[in-house]
Amino acid sequence: MRTFLSVATAAAAMLSAAPAGAQTQAGDWLVRLRGIMVSPTEDSGPVSGIAGSEVGVGDSVMPEIDFTYLVTDHIGAELILATTKHGITGRGSIGALDQIADTWVLPPTLTLQYHFAPRSHVRPYVGAGVNYTIFYSADASRSLEGALGGETSVKLDESFGYALQAGVDVDVTRKFFVNADIKYIDMNTTAHLATGATRRSVDVDINPIVAGVGIGFRF
Repeated sequence: MRTFLSVATAAAAMLSAAPAGAQTQAGDWLVRLRGIMVSPTEDSGPVSGIAGSEVGVGDSVMPEIDFTYLVTDHIGAELILATTKHGITGRGSIGALDQIADTWVLPPTLTLQYHFAPRSHVRPYVGAGVNYTIFYSADASRSLEGALGGETSVKLDESFGYALQAGVDVDVTRKFFVNADIKYIDMNTTAHLATGATRRSVDVDINPIVAGVGIGFRF
């Protein structure tokens, strides 16, 4: 986290042409559009009924939008909205199946932030908050259905956990700025597989790191 802030602040020093007097203050809204990479640091239990099996969750790159309201000059509340699609792969005894399913993930996240230098052109911040994740449109792959012997439905339980955040805003004009941001999200689920009358499940701690860069507008 310290390395991220050091790199972001060093990059910000290159943007010395920001106009005098640019700042944020209580009552401001900050809207950011980022490109994000969601990289799970997953840990899986076994698929019930299949000895030696595990699963993995792949990375995803997508756009994200967030809205921050500054309650005071230093304190802000941010709502983060994005949806990403992730492949689920077999590991261990089911590793030869490669991708066994995919799912869309909707993880709205609300953080409370502390902004260190609201009067500066370079404004680092840290945040902590809560995340609620919905998994939708999950599908089994043909390789999984072939291995299990028939059409298989996939459903993943919703997740509720904490989120940690650090980032920096750097002024380009009085209204526009660039942003770099990184988050860690506590996210876990149980995936349920149904093939005819047979039910299987697997517990997965997804716990993604979400890194993003983008632009923002202050009003």
